[in-house]
Amino acid sequence: MAYTAPVEQIEFILNEVVSFPQLAGTEIFAEATPETVSAILSEAGKLASEVIAPVNRAGDLTPARLENGKLRSSPGYAEAFRALAEGGWIGVSANPEYGGMGLPQALNMAVMEMVASGCLALQLNPLLTQGQIEALEHHGSEELKALYLPKLISGEWSGTMNLTEPQAGSDVGALTSKAERAGDGTYRVTGQKIFITWGDSDVTENVCHLVLARLPDGGAGTRGISLFMVPKFIPDEAGNPGVANDLRVVSLEHKLGIHGSPTCVMSFEGAKGWLVGEEHKGMAAMFTMMNAARLGVGVQGVAQAEAALQAATSYAAERVQMGPIIRHPDVRRMLAESRAEVFAARSICLACATALDMARATGSEEWAARAALLTPIAKAYGTDVGIRVADTAVQIHGGMGYIEETGAAQYLRDVRITAIYEGTNGIQAMDLVGRKLADGGTAAMTLLDEILDGAKAAQASEPELAHQVWQAAETLREATLELLERDLPERFSGAVPYLSAFARVLGAAYHALAAMRGGNAALARVYITRILPHYAGDLAAARAGLADLEALDDAVFAGQMAG
Repeated sequence: MAYTAPVEQIEFILNEVVSFPQLAGTEIFAEATPETVSAILSEAGKLASEVIAPVNRAGDLTPARLENGKLRSSPGYAEAFRALAEGGWIGVSANPEYGGMGLPQALNMAVMEMVASGCLALQLNPLLTQGQIEALEHHGSEELKALYLPKLISGEWSGTMNLTEPQAGSDVGALTSKAERAGDGTYRVTGQKIFITWGDSDVTENVCHLVLARLPDGGAGTRGISLFMVPKFIPDEAGNPGVANDLRVVSLEHKLGIHGSPTCVMSFEGAKGWLVGEEHKGMAAMFTMMNAARLGVGVQGVAQAEAALQAATSYAAERVQMGPIIRHPDVRRMLAESRAEVFAARSICLACATALDMARATGSEEWAARAALLTPIAKAYGTDVGIRVADTAVQIHGGMGYIEETGAAQYLRDVRITAIYEGTNGIQAMDLVGRKLADGGTAAMTLLDEILDGAKAAQASEPELAHQVWQAAETLREATLELLERDLPERFSGAVPYLSAFARVLGAAYHALAAMRGGNAALARVYITRILPHYAGDLAAARAGLADLEALDDAVFAGQMAG
């Protein structure tokens, strides 16, 4: 199924909607000039469209498999990954000292969106590797960085994240994996981990596992957990893959989607590892990787929405039922609302990435707070939009959407996981109303004030739309102040609809700004008149509180007629 990278729209959002142009004026991102950015987006778009996308269907039909304990990847994956690695795309935002380009994270997210639209299952490999690169850059010893970063950045080696155990999912502190000091500066790691994305690979020479485990003197809960680098092959004195480590893939999961991505059950059997960061403080290092991955997963949602929408648009233009169905009012509604949501979600993700870059470039606590606030919104809204748009794309295809040969169903199956992994969207929402409002709502209010000011500025050109955005932002501001007066269980009961409302208001603000700066005003009207109004229902649910939920007996959920 053909995919064309939306280079023009991504470039417009970077230049006109988010604060990306400011980055070229900073010392560390001085090379992110308009010419450089345009060239990178163009080349990455070609790679995604012409090299990555063609292997997408093969990965779905011929999943990764284990043969005699060895991983065999889907047809074409090795060649596509090699093109990705040799082009330097894994190291777009990595440190130049170790072979990276040193460009902004926002540009990397734009590149990774196009790659994920081409083939999500394959893109998961560099996504996890990039997260490991960032974790090592922040927390690794000089020796670990010198050994691992060049290999990870070049794509010769790949990285994984090992948190989850059968009894320890969201409750990471319940893990039972253990580590023991070997007496020579290394450690022996033992335990089983599940849901390990690309836990093994035949497209790279080595697989580098970051593993959470507890030392004998590690306390209970997350505060006693340490993080270890545990490679599949132990590097020799020359830094090349040497003898096999004491770890193995027990099995591969059979999944709803992303069949080309091997999701492994991993067994570590006294495997040799090296400490990353300090003993008993592994969660701090792992959170660096997780936060980077959360934004990346939001981008994956946008990516699958884009690819699914392109397929649906092509089908609607070609399918004739009393004329091309693209002219039918309801099909046109579905296409228009989907395109408007993709623009909004993409803008939120790129705004979040730009805030991360500005925080790094300036050291500004305000930019850091903005990035922290936007991360759960970008992850949850980006993936919710991905699922909605992929589902709508199946509907537009009609009966043929339910037939596998069209490929429409694959986008829905593949994107469904994005709302679950790297912290479910419910956890993202609780993070938003909990940690991200723990500053008394300062970061949220600062952002809402900017939206209100922007709506006032738009009054001259689009008075009706500007008023709707202003009213929605003001209502959200009032609801936020109200939530701040509640305890956490009360906030949590309405966290998901609150995040949804915040995302819709943000999306409307970005649409209005885009319309003012030469973007598609008609698309902005679709979003603001048809999608933004849902915020009112979201906030009504967010304000409903916990009492009605607690009043239900558990038996009711099983269908029993309890009181």
